[in-house]
Amino acid sequence: MAHSASAKKRIRQTKRRTVVNRARIRRIRTFIRKVERAIAGGDADAAKSAFREAQPELMRGVNKGVVHRNTAARKLSRLSHRIKALSAGA
Repeated sequence: MAHSASAKKRIRQTKRRTVVNRARIRRIRTFIRKVERAIAGGDADAAKSAFREAQPELMRGVNKGVVHRNTAARKLSRLSHRIKALSAGA
């Protein structure tokens, strides 16, 4: 149990920040899910437009510190690769 005023304040800040960060992560996952749904549906154009929307959202997560830079780069790279394969196959 926190006793000092600074420790109590730290707990309050952490609770607030956790709520915000979880919302940011959920938002990023939603955008990624849209891209994956379009890829699974076989719609290259929809996948490309969803990817264009997801890209800045992921990078915003990087800037805010909720997603590591390399994680975002890896996710974008893999999605991009799958979209290219979809376009080539069509």
